[in-house]
Amino acid sequence: MEQYFIILFRTVLLYLLILLIFRLMGKREIGELSILDLVVYIMIAEMASLAIENTKDPLVDTLLPISVLVIIQITLAMLSLKSKKFRDIVDGKPTIIINDGKIDEKAMRSQRYNFDDLLLQLREKDVGDIADVEYAILEPSGTLSIFQKKQGEQEGEQDSSSLALPLIIDGEVQEDNLGMIDKSSSWLLEQLKKQGYEDPGEISFCSYQNGKFYIDLKDK
Repeated sequence: MEQYFIILFRTVLLYLLILLIFRLMGKREIGELSILDLVVYIMIAEMASLAIENTKDPLVDTLLPISVLVIIQITLAMLSLKSKKFRDIVDGKPTIIINDGKIDEKAMRSQRYNFDDLLLQLREKDVGDIADVEYAILEPSGTLSIFQKKQGEQEGEQDSSSLALPLIIDGEVQEDNLGMIDKSSSWLLEQLKKQGYEDPGEISFCSYQNGKFYIDLKDK
């Protein structure tokens, strides 16, 4: 009888503890978990399961490594908030699979992503024909974001700037995205100065679409 009571106590305690841990780690949908999130969650679940089964082992042997994982996870999350480069290393960067209606096979190979994967995710978004897609972006979480062509574009009139491209994130100029619109960082700085923004480091987010800028300053 005592054995069952210990199991019940450990189950309830670890359940409440894991709920608290997940709240501390922040809110994310399951499909949006990064690789780091997923690894930490699996490790915590495995340790909690072993602690419930092995009632003879001290509970502190489980609580200590779980606490270490939580501290590491929260620390990395704080670093990710402060540094775009660190965030790219930990979470990865979005990859454009279809760019202006053209499939980028090189990008697909770099992500070990094949046409079966592409067609499957297109069908899941109710897109039956690749020809209808103007942009498809493989997100770090593995989901595929799809931007379909407008009716006029499907008939042959394409607008290469119809996707809002982030040109500055957390004060850092996104050179890859500038290259997509055949622009340079000097062009971007000149355009920002015309609008009264001297220092790109003060800009939290800047995107460009159809010749127009959207600019949001840090903490304003």
